[in-house]
Amino acid sequence: MLNGLMNASMAVKVVIMGVVPAVLAAALGIALARTKKVGLITLMLYVLGLAVSFVIYKTLPKYIQDGGPVVIVLCFLLILLITYVIERSLTIGRARGAKNLTVFMEEFRELLRAGNVTGAIAACNAQKGSTANVLRAGLEKYLALQGSSLSQDKKTAELQRAIEEANMLETPLLERNLIMLTTIASIGTMVGLTGTTIGMIRAFQAMAHAGAPDASELARGISEALINTAGGLFNGIGGIVANNYFMNKVSLFQFGTDEAVYEMQQLLTIGEK
Repeated sequence: MLNGLMNASMAVKVVIMGVVPAVLAAALGIALARTKKVGLITLMLYVLGLAVSFVIYKTLPKYIQDGGPVVIVLCFLLILLITYVIERSLTIGRARGAKNLTVFMEEFRELLRAGNVTGAIAACNAQKGSTANVLRAGLEKYLALQGSSLSQDKKTAELQRAIEEANMLETPLLERNLIMLTTIASIGTMVGLTGTTIGMIRAFQAMAHAGAPDASELARGISEALINTAGGLFNGIGGIVANNYFMNKVSLFQFGTDEAVYEMQQLLTIGEK
């Protein structure tokens, strides 16, 4: 079967090299973003990713196959990279909520200015998303404390604690799998360097023959080294760019949440006066 793939038409090879891994990465990325069985989906990602990487390797042009088995690992890391990029995009997109945050905050402010705390909670329920969840936790705690005999300072402390707890629950969801992007970037570079080293060993072995060096083995070794270098750099650069992009998104998101929480506390304080 694999020999048949090597001799298949260019259209079939393009599907296997491009469409199949993209569909696999998209499906598993969506599954990771939406399921609670992360361990099972991750195991499927590793098993299927390795299998698809081996098939892709067999359909690649001969000059890339000359990079050796290390190319399979580089293809696998690329599938992982695409999968986690899709998963992070979906998760952070869902964390924004149903509406644009600016639009939601305008409605939220108007409700609190009118003293309609229950309506503001309903708006948070409709909005969903991380910011709305944190605000809802604060408002629910605020209502629960209204009938208590605690001092104003203790009420404020309890409200702040409820907000911080809700924020701590949301933060891991935003930052989950970001470590995988940096790991892929590091491992991809190291794997590429390993392939480069193996290729250079092969090249120097070809030069070590008595008399004229073996030109074909020398060229093969250099080709193997350069192909693996390129694959390692591609994974490394892709992982670093993706990680920095999503880290910036998470930082901006957390900053927006902190602003929203501060504004909510100010409006609640004004309402009590």
